[in-house]
Amino acid sequence: MELAEIREPDQPGFTRRLFSDAYRTSRARVAEWMAGAGLAVSTDSVGNLFGQLTGAEPGLAPIVVGSHTDTVAGGGRFDGTVGVLGAIELARLIREAGLELRHPLRVADFLGEEPNRFGLSCLGSRAVAGQLSPGHLDLKDGRGQTLGAALGAAGTHPEELAQALWGEGSIHCYLELHIEQGRSLERSLARLGVVTVIAGISRAVIRVSGRQDHAGTTTMADRRDALAAAAETVLLVERLAQGDGSDESGVGTVGRLEVSPGATNVVPGGATLWAEFRSSSPGWLDRRQPALEAGLAELGARRGVELSSEWVSAEPPTLCAASIRDAIGEAITQLGEPALELISGASHDAVHLAHLGPMGMIFIPSREGRSHCPEEWTDPDQVATGVAALLATVLRLDGQERL
Repeated sequence: MELAEIREPDQPGFTRRLFSDAYRTSRARVAEWMAGAGLAVSTDSVGNLFGQLTGAEPGLAPIVVGSHTDTVAGGGRFDGTVGVLGAIELARLIREAGLELRHPLRVADFLGEEPNRFGLSCLGSRAVAGQLSPGHLDLKDGRGQTLGAALGAAGTHPEELAQALWGEGSIHCYLELHIEQGRSLERSLARLGVVTVIAGISRAVIRVSGRQDHAGTTTMADRRDALAAAAETVLLVERLAQGDGSDESGVGTVGRLEVSPGATNVVPGGATLWAEFRSSSPGWLDRRQPALEAGLAELGARRGVELSSEWVSAEPPTLCAASIRDAIGEAITQLGEPALELISGASHDAVHLAHLGPMGMIFIPSREGRSHCPEEWTDPDQVATGVAALLATVLRLDGQERL
């Protein structure tokens, strides 16, 4: 609750976006809490924030636990934050109980997990996994500033990108505690979920080129209205996400739409849409691209406009490691709770950490499935239960030689 009040004053909800003053201030507070839990605090060249607890056998690879503390615009209190503060609480519990792990414990607050004005999410976790390239640093925002320049202005050292890389096999495992952002746990009355797979995401930018005309003098039959075609495109994405007759399923969303010239007395001549498809099935995702392009070709011919699509990213589904899923399930059973297996429709830093070692996630309930909004809520006792499961899982994994 305290961290949520560090927010951007001119934005709705509990907004703490990358590069904002609120985000910078909040992470300073997180660093204080890390130190208060007995962790050695550090930052890397791209701005990831870490707290380390030494293990009894320092030569062993670390157990990494964490998430992120940035939010979407108009976001909530719990998304990401639960994973970071829960990991700090985990470290405090270990120290106060007089326990000593064999492996070092690394608590991570990864930089900029949410989408930003440069169009690239999960900046910090991409960097440690070697998936943030020098080319990404040249991405520009709407004002022409590059991502590298913005990172430098925020006090990081993007020119030393290689120093942030951990390397494959450099971690014992990665765990992330997160709110579900859906209703499965709530509907089943379960308090803890074991994530089996994180959905893949394919994103496209769709551009519509029509003809700009006077809205009062151009007849309906003579119009080549880019916005009307864009509206049909939104419905096309919705229709394609409703299934193709197979047993596989996914979702589709158009979350952003820009219209040109944007005047009430002008027939729109251009429109740009940002669309995405998500699914835990690689095959389902693969079939969306040709289906969308075929639908756009038919729509353009029928309306006399030009439609083009650019697929800007395509991340396949990411499986959680069986060894980590088993450990989480055993830990939840140890707590006397049922372990519900779940698919994550949202993406997470865990996707990128999976390239470095075995990865797993624990879900706790979200009231009414709400997330990415001010109404996002998880009860404090549910958070505490999640941390208890996190602790029990870490203790199990710490005793295992190979995962």
